[in-house]
Amino acid sequence: MAGETKENQAQSGTLSTLDKPKRWDLPFSQDLPNEAERRDLTETELDRLLQSKPFSAMDLDKFPKSLAVRDILRNDTRIRKYRSGDAVVSAGDYGNSAFLILEGDCRAIIEGLDQSALGRTERKRHSVMGSLIKIFNNPKLPEVRDAQHYPQMDNKKLQAGASGNRPGISTVFVQDVPNVLELSPDAFDATKNNVMPQGSLFGELSALGRVQRSVTVVAADPTTTLLEIRWQGLRDLMKYDTALREHVNELFRSHGLQGALQASPILAAADLTQAQWDQVIAEAEFETYGSYDWYGSFQQIRGESVDPLSQEPIIAKEGHYPNGLVLIRAGFGRLSEKNGDFEQTFGYVGKGNVYGLEELLHNVDVAEALPLQSTLRAAGYTDIVRISTKTFEDLIYPGLEAARQRGELSVSFLGEQIKRRSERRVKIDINPTQPEMKADFDPSMMEFLVENRLMNGTETMMIDLDRCTRCDDCVRACASGHDNNPRFVRHGQIHGHYMIANACMHCEDPVCMIGCPTGAIHRTEGEGKGEVVINDLTCIGCGSCANSCPYENIRMVNVRDQSNQSAVMVDPVNARSIVKATKCDLCVDHHGGPACERACPHDALKRVDMNDIDLLSDWFNR
Repeated sequence: MAGETKENQAQSGTLSTLDKPKRWDLPFSQDLPNEAERRDLTETELDRLLQSKPFSAMDLDKFPKSLAVRDILRNDTRIRKYRSGDAVVSAGDYGNSAFLILEGDCRAIIEGLDQSALGRTERKRHSVMGSLIKIFNNPKLPEVRDAQHYPQMDNKKLQAGASGNRPGISTVFVQDVPNVLELSPDAFDATKNNVMPQGSLFGELSALGRVQRSVTVVAADPTTTLLEIRWQGLRDLMKYDTALREHVNELFRSHGLQGALQASPILAAADLTQAQWDQVIAEAEFETYGSYDWYGSFQQIRGESVDPLSQEPIIAKEGHYPNGLVLIRAGFGRLSEKNGDFEQTFGYVGKGNVYGLEELLHNVDVAEALPLQSTLRAAGYTDIVRISTKTFEDLIYPGLEAARQRGELSVSFLGEQIKRRSERRVKIDINPTQPEMKADFDPSMMEFLVENRLMNGTETMMIDLDRCTRCDDCVRACASGHDNNPRFVRHGQIHGHYMIANACMHCEDPVCMIGCPTGAIHRTEGEGKGEVVINDLTCIGCGSCANSCPYENIRMVNVRDQSNQSAVMVDPVNARSIVKATKCDLCVDHHGGPACERACPHDALKRVDMNDIDLLSDWFNR
C-alpha cells in the first residue's frame, strides 16, 4: 500500500518482523557435543587468558568497543581438554578453528599413521566377480548393516564417537601414537618443531584459508588443555593486532605461499630463481572477500528475490587500473562484463587461477595502459594473493618472455588485437594450460551455475532431460552396487533442459567436511582421486555434514541389523534409532567408475568437473 510505513505494515500484518541474527547469538562454547563442556568462560578464566600470551601483548585500545578482546574471547573461544593420544586435528581434514595450548603439550605427526587410525576407511576395490556376486546377495530391506563389523556393538559407545569411552565427546583416540613416535624417527623429530609446547598456536592457516590440515596433531600430556578459537575470532584478533597478523602471514609466507603460487601454471612457467621467489613472497599481499561460512546462509539467500551480484563483494572492477596479478588461493570468483545497463557473467575462477594477467601483459612497455576488461567478485568466499604490478613487470614478465623465446611458452599479446568483447582475452598455450574461462554455451547457463555455486563440483551429475527417458537404469545401477540403496536422487535444479541431480558433487571446497567430529567424512587418498566418502563405522550420525552441504546431497538414514533386517538399530540408552550419513561415493569400491553414468542407455547422464569449461562446453554443444 502506497505511503504506508513499515510500522503500520507490521501492525496490519502485511510484514513479518524478526530481529536480525547477530554473530554472537550463539557463543562458540555452546556448540560442543558434550553438555558438560558446553559452558561459557568464567570471568576468572577470561582474566587469566588476558594475562597470557599472545593476548597480554595486545594493545586493547586498538580494538573497537563492539569487538573488545574480552568479548572475542568470551564468544569466539572455548576451552577443550584432551587426554594423551587424543587427536586434536587430523591430516587431510578441514576445520574452522585454531588452537592455543594453555597446559601440557602436543605433537605433530608428519607421517606414520594409517587412515584407520584417524577414523577413515582404507579402500579396497571389489573384484569383478565380487561385484557380480554382491548384486545377488544384496539385502531386500533398506540400509542394512552387519553389526559385527562395528568395532563395539555397544550402542552407547557407538553414539559417543570414535573414542568410545566418553559419551558425547567425539574425539579420535590414536592408539599407536607412542609406537609411532618411537619407531618412526621421520614422524617425530624435535628439530622439525614437531614438539608444540605450552603457548603454541596451531591450525590457523588451514582455518583461515579453508585448506586441509597438513599434519595430525595429538595431545601428549594426560591433561592437555587447549583454547579453541573459531576463525571469525582469529580474523578479528588479527585485524586489530599487528603482531598477530604479521605472525600468521609470516607462517603462510614461510610454509605455504611459494607452493600456492607455483601451483599456478603461469607463475610456474616464469621459472624464477629462489631469490626471485623470495622477493615475490616478501611483497605479496593477502586479502579475503565474502563470507567464510557462505554455505550457512546460501540456501536462504538463494530463495530470496535479491540481485545475486549485490551479495558478492567486488575484488576488482572493470575499467579500473590493474594494480596487480590476483591469484585465487581458495574459493571461487565470478567474472562478469558490462552488457548495456547490465552485467553478464561469462566465467569463473577457482583455486590456482589468476586474474588480470591479460591486462598486465598488454601494459608492459606501452604508453597507454589498458584498464581491467572484466569485474571479479567473490562468489561466496574468495581468498586471494595479490602480486603488485611492479613485481610482475620486474620479475614474472621477464621469466615468461624468456620462456616464450625458448619456445616453451607461446604468448599472444593483446596489443592491437584486442577487441572489446569476443576477442579481448589473451591466449596462453602452456602445458599444463591455464584454464580458459570463456564458456562456449548459453550465458544464462553460466549465470545459473555461478548463482547456485555449482562450479564447486568436480563430479557433478548433469542430466540432459531431452535424452533422458526416465527409465531409472541409473538409479538401479547405483543401488546394485550399494546394497540396494541408491546414493542419489534423480531430482534437482533444472535450467533449460538440463538437471543438476541431487548427487554428491565431490566439491573442490567440501564444506560438508568442516565440523565432522570423528573424521568419518573425508577425502580418499592413495589411488583415489580425492573422492569425498563416509566411513560408516565411525559416523556417529550427528548430521553435521548433511546440515553443512549447501546442495542437499547428504541424507541421514536409519540403519537395520543384518541379523534381524526387520528391526531398526536403536540406542538402548535413549531409545532413539541409530542414524548414519549416506551419499554418493562415485563407486569408489568398484571398477569402471560411477555406475550411474555407465548404465545410462541414451548418453543422457554425465559426471562433469565444472572447472573444465572445455568439457562442459563440448557436452552442452553435442
